[in-house]
Formats: sequence, structure tokens, C-alpha cells
Amino acid sequence: MKPRSLVFDLFGDYLRYRGGEVRLRHLSTLLGFFDIPESTVRVVVGRLRRDGWLVSRREGRETVYALTDAAWRLLDEGRDRIFRRADEAWSGEWQMIIYSVPETERAVRDQLRKRLAWWGFGSLSPSVWISPHDRAAAISEAFPGDGPVRLDVFRSRSDNGTSDAELVGRAWDLDELGRDYRAWLQRWEPVVRRCRREPPQGAEALVLRMRLVRDYRGFPFRDPDLPAELVPDDWPGRRAFELFIDAHDLLKASAEAVLGAVLAD
Repeated sequence: MKPRSLVFDLFGDYLRYRGGEVRLRHLSTLLGFFDIPESTVRVVVGRLRRDGWLVSRREGRETVYALTDAAWRLLDEGRDRIFRRADEAWSGEWQMIIYSVPETERAVRDQLRKRLAWWGFGSLSPSVWISPHDRAAAISEAFPGDGPVRLDVFRSRSDNGTSDAELVGRAWDLDELGRDYRAWLQRWEPVVRRCRREPPQGAEALVLRMRLVRDYRGFPFRDPDLPAELVPDDWPGRRAFELFIDAHDLLKASAEAVLGAVLAD
């Protein structure tokens, strides 16, 4: 696990509920559970500070670190995508985005595509993306219209259910995603069963819970969170999400206990 990601994960899942800041020596202890030496921790937090993700202050002889507002916004958006799934009934309407970006702004175009995928849009063609969910507010906030990106947002319906299935097949590779979900379930279902029989304690619980998040969080970047009407009957995505939430809750008390003990030292 990368030290940079671990720092964000500790803030996002733990430190946000304990004042939102951490002493350097406590952070070093926590990352030490992942076999990351103190010298590496110092280098990582220094880089995060220079990159604008961390701020620091002195408290006596110690250095205390906290996330910047930009870092909290990034974590909050990521947390929402990882821990929430759309439960409302699908209206049958698609939200369609048609965009244009000058050829000279390739980096902007690449960033736009990444953002659309993060919001659950799939590509029908290079400049036409669709989603069964209403993401208009997020789109307007991220791309207010005063930059090089031009976005046209539409609501539309296909002619019938068969056409909807065809749109899904063109916009997303559910076969590959389904295989990856099943592989994830094969790895984690035995682990969760073992944890129910013999709950891990101490640093083991914290490490396992953070590995669980790391191993799962790539899926929201790829999974459009399609309504039940648009996925196969045996779709494993929902089962994986429910197992993830169950395991995350199962390990919560033990993981937070060891973190609390470290911060109290």
C-alpha cells in the first residue's frame, strides 16, 4: 500500500472523526503498522504539504498536520462514490452529455473524460456520454462554462427496453467488470467469514480494514451504478458492495480502538 494513499485513507476514515488532524509521531506509528519507516513518512508528508494537500502547525516541539480544504473536498467526493449506491427507481430516462474541447486542450479533455467516468457516465462515442442518473449539479459545479469546455446536457429516452440494453453494451464493458467483481468476492468472502468467527484485534484489524478499502475503491471509478433493470440478473456488483459495507462495519470497532490508543499516547 502506498504511503501517500494511506495518509489520505487515515484522514478520510478515521482522523476526520477525531479532530481532523494528527501529530507526526502518531502518523509515523500508524504507518509503521504497514511497515513504512519513519523516514519515508517524513518525506511523504513533506511532499503532500508542498503539493497543497496538507497544512502543518507547531504545538510545542511537535508538528501537527491537517488536510487542506481542497483535500477534504476530494475525500468527501470519493467517500460518497465508494460508500453510497443509488437506490431510487429508474425513470427510464438517460442523461446525455455532448462535449467539445479545443484540440489544443488535450489535458483538459482527458480530465473531463476521467470526471465523466467517475460520475458514472459511459461513452457512446468520443464526445457523447450517457448515464441513467442525474449528475447535472456536479457537472455544472465542475465545469461552469467559463473555460475551454463546452457541454450540452440532455434528457432522453430510448425506444424500448432492448434499445436500453444495447446502449449499456456500447457504453460499458460489464463482462470485464463482472469478472473483476467475482474475483474480488472470491478473495474477500473467505476473509469476512473468518473475521466473523474470530474478529481480528489491534493493528491487524486496522490494517485489514484499510486493505479492504484499498482493494474495493477502484470499482466506483469503473462501475456506473446502473439500475437493476439494466444489469444481468446475476450481477455481482451489488453483492460485492454489500459485502464491502458489511466487512467495513464489522472491523470498525477494533480498528478505531487501536487508532484511539495510538492517538492517546
